[in-house]
Amino acid sequence: MVVTSPLPDSNLTIIGPRLLVAWPAGNSGVVAFFAPQNGVNGTLGIELVNGTSDQPLSPVYEPRNSTSDSGNPRVGISTLISFNFSAILTVPILGSIRTIRDFVEGPSLLVPEIQNATTLQLESDVAVYDRLWLSNETTTVMSFSSTEGEDSGLSIVDGSLHLGAGTYEFKASFDYPQLTQLSAMEVLNEESQGLTDQYPDQTKSLSFLSTSEKLLAGAWRFLTYFGRDSMIAYLLLEPVLSTGEDSATEAVISAVLERINRTDGSVCHEETIGDYATYLNQQNNITSTAPQYDYKMIDTDFFLPVVMKTYFVDNPIGKTRIASFFSTKATIDPANANLTYADLALISAEKIMASTAAFAQPGGQTKANLIHLKEGQIVGQWRDSTYGLGGGRIPYDVNTALVPAALRSIAALSAAGFFPSHPSWNSTATAYAQIWEDSTLDFFAVTVPQSEARELVESYTKTNGLGFPSNVDQITSDIVYHGVALDGNNGQSVVKVMNTDDCFRTFLLDAEDPEGAFINQTANNLLKPFPVGLSTSVGAVVANPAFGGEAVYAANFSTNAYHGTVVWSWQLAMTAAGLERQLTRCTNTSSSSAPAPAFCSDALVYSNVLAAYNHLWDTLETNSDILSSEVWSWVYEDGDFRFTPLGALPPPAGVNPTESNVRQLWSLTFLAVKRNLGLREV
Repeated sequence: MVVTSPLPDSNLTIIGPRLLVAWPAGNSGVVAFFAPQNGVNGTLGIELVNGTSDQPLSPVYEPRNSTSDSGNPRVGISTLISFNFSAILTVPILGSIRTIRDFVEGPSLLVPEIQNATTLQLESDVAVYDRLWLSNETTTVMSFSSTEGEDSGLSIVDGSLHLGAGTYEFKASFDYPQLTQLSAMEVLNEESQGLTDQYPDQTKSLSFLSTSEKLLAGAWRFLTYFGRDSMIAYLLLEPVLSTGEDSATEAVISAVLERINRTDGSVCHEETIGDYATYLNQQNNITSTAPQYDYKMIDTDFFLPVVMKTYFVDNPIGKTRIASFFSTKATIDPANANLTYADLALISAEKIMASTAAFAQPGGQTKANLIHLKEGQIVGQWRDSTYGLGGGRIPYDVNTALVPAALRSIAALSAAGFFPSHPSWNSTATAYAQIWEDSTLDFFAVTVPQSEARELVESYTKTNGLGFPSNVDQITSDIVYHGVALDGNNGQSVVKVMNTDDCFRTFLLDAEDPEGAFINQTANNLLKPFPVGLSTSVGAVVANPAFGGEAVYAANFSTNAYHGTVVWSWQLAMTAAGLERQLTRCTNTSSSSAPAPAFCSDALVYSNVLAAYNHLWDTLETNSDILSSEVWSWVYEDGDFRFTPLGALPPPAGVNPTESNVRQLWSLTFLAVKRNLGLREV
């Protein structure tokens, strides 16, 4: 449940009184927007009030009713809500979170067949909104009842509900089939049960987002399956997640396999379910409640073999589950009926081997043979907003890290007995991986001469107008980084944006790094203050456009852009885990046949990487109270960067507003990603 109430300094063009409830089942919810009856914007405030306990929220549960359309129990929440002034409920939306998102994040779109089915009735001191879903089975109900009895102040004027100042009991409920939620203890493995006492808020959030059917991406905006999110979350949370039958780990992997596109092996990015799926089916002249699946992303494919290898090859419990797990038949997507998980895993792996073969052939190391976004799409990996890649068609993270990591994993799976119809994959995938590791970085490399770098940063700082210093005294040599993508807008061969996506390579690969050039560049950019590098006092920004040299860079990668000069929690976690992985390679050679990386014997580079690791963790510990958020931005005040929610800033021109999720699955990964005290600087 999310209550939005403007503060005195809020931007009233984007923040208004709002009451929202979101449920995982069916990705469902309700929202009510309010306005003051006196018409003075900013005067109306709303808040939750504790009832008879110290918790404002109480459950609603009505047992299954044989006379109801759905036959399911009615479930929901109840609370007391207070209005400081008389209010008008201007817009109610009942049914799907996707419908709510279309209104909140789009041009205030309302679907007539959905809104016209919402009824409002006032009986005595209770006002009830009611809507039967397009399936003609499920009903969502939202009600307000006065705690003042007959002197309620409730009335209907011109079809809108008016509420007098005071306190009301608010209820929201629906009768849709529920998911099987995993408790906090069921999500965590036996060794990690103590986290529920150490971090009760984060473990409750992880439980809320975890079901035996799938893990959910985030609340409130993404309470459903997202393949990339759940697999990244698994890889970072792996040390603490439950394993074995009915575990959180197997919920992640089975959910991904269930939704694979059997025709081409693509892994599903996002599912559309519930009322919104029925709506989309109707738009295609189909009468059906069947889910729809989105396959436009290119990165999600490559996470699957990495996840499978991590569990079924590296984990002792996973090894014992191979036969039972992979003989399971798919049941979620009707198109995959009668296919086993082994069949679907093979189809996905065959796609990866086919799509990476051309680049791995002799003479095949050309830009044309790299992995591109799908035709007609402007997004394809985690920076999936309009300008997240600056128009780029060939993403840095996918080609330099995800592809070789997937190939290494396919080789390991093959060696462990997977994919028997392709007995040569162990050696073939290994050979492919080596070529992708060795030959992709140079395509994205950017070197900015020292003098030019100073000029670019000075210009960016002056034109940006946000008040932060240029820090050009920190530019003591050429600036080196890898661009976020190739073939960007305005004919840019490389999208010249410094970024945090180095973390994919440091976290997923033990790649060769002659003279430690890559890891040293990564460390330098994490250590240097923005806008010379990526560091701010609220975390490392995921994009720094200061070296682009064109105004469009600063415009597209701004403090109010979803993938602009903002901070993402999970990127901080992967960066920390990646640096730790590389640093511990220097001392773990006794348990591995691989030699220590070159940078380990270079005192200057090693100390630089160690400094970057500890600088990052110092910042993380300072900001520990905000790390569970999805993404946040900043303002520069009183000589420092100050945390501000992304949704508190007006969106970029021509871009719909975006707010951060209150809780995000992959932002809970600091439950597992911890500071290695053995790596503290001496």
